[in-house]
Amino acid sequence: MIGVSEVQKKDLDDFISWPVSLYKDLPLYTPPLMKDIRLQLSEKNPFFRHAQSRYYLAKKNNQTIGRIIATINSRHNMFHHDKTGFFGFFECINDISAASALFDQAGEYLRAAGMNVMRGPMNFSTNEECGFLLEGHQTAPMIMTPYNPPYYNRLAEQYGMHKAKDLYAYRYVIEQQLPEKVLRVASIAEKRNIIVRHINKKEFDKEMLVFKAVYNAAWEKNWGFIPLTDEELWYLGERLRPVVNPELILVAEHKDQPVGFLGMLPDFNIVLRHMAGRLNPLTMLKGLYYAKKIRDARLLLFGIKREYRHKGVDALLFKAGFKNLKKVGYTGLEFSWILEDNHAVQRIIEMIGGTLYRTFRIYEIPL
Repeated sequence: MIGVSEVQKKDLDDFISWPVSLYKDLPLYTPPLMKDIRLQLSEKNPFFRHAQSRYYLAKKNNQTIGRIIATINSRHNMFHHDKTGFFGFFECINDISAASALFDQAGEYLRAAGMNVMRGPMNFSTNEECGFLLEGHQTAPMIMTPYNPPYYNRLAEQYGMHKAKDLYAYRYVIEQQLPEKVLRVASIAEKRNIIVRHINKKEFDKEMLVFKAVYNAAWEKNWGFIPLTDEELWYLGERLRPVVNPELILVAEHKDQPVGFLGMLPDFNIVLRHMAGRLNPLTMLKGLYYAKKIRDARLLLFGIKREYRHKGVDALLFKAGFKNLKKVGYTGLEFSWILEDNHAVQRIIEMIGGTLYRTFRIYEIPL
């Protein structure tokens, strides 16, 4: 018989590490560093200043067969004027009974707290990993993107969930030169005296404030958006600082004011796949070795203030980013994630030469 219970302190190691055994036959799975997940799930994560979560494990014959987290994000509900609860960190064997038991438990907690919709997966919000991988299982996941067996989507749909939103990832193989049309559009911004610079890592905290100013203004109307708090900003900065290449984080400015932001991260997943989630002398040596083999990056932060859109700023940022990618020797770039109805960004990615190659799906169900 399947039993679902709330995670106690003694169960946390099992909750965090169990996916490694679940994915043992899937070589493209990239286990995160266990210490990073432990921090993310702890009270040190500023997300919990405005949210509460319950962690659950499903077991059968005393063996773990699944896990889930149910979350109530008060800032989301205040910002969007709704009563939506979330599930995330879902992992499960290929068994609808096990998945249903987990979804039932998460839904019961959310319903008791007054929520009328359950949406997910979100780990914990749209500012982090979200969605089940729907298409593109044959390609390795990029840094900070989900990867799961194809049956996860079937489990969600069999349970009665329906699509809330699809998120797209585009692949771009870096060519010798950007299309002429992109360069022409970029020149429009240059004629308006808009400049692009890369961040100064020695003033990283100051640059994070620049990012926040653009992010909270540019993403405000995006589906699922929640403004970053200062605490969340510093927490995000500390997580990203070790993997940031300053030449890949660009700011567009007009009259010394930030108007656009483009952030690309080296795809450290190639490193993490060889570290198996552990941090010790041997895995650190492996990490140093494979870090030198990184040739791909992920563009995960891109936004332009509303009043500067359709003025060539996007093309100017891409022009500078393309130049710096070539400079550091990268050969591939993923744009992700892009909302399925964000046609403006999709058009410029396609104009550059990007092709849609992965889709993530967020589900929801009435409670």
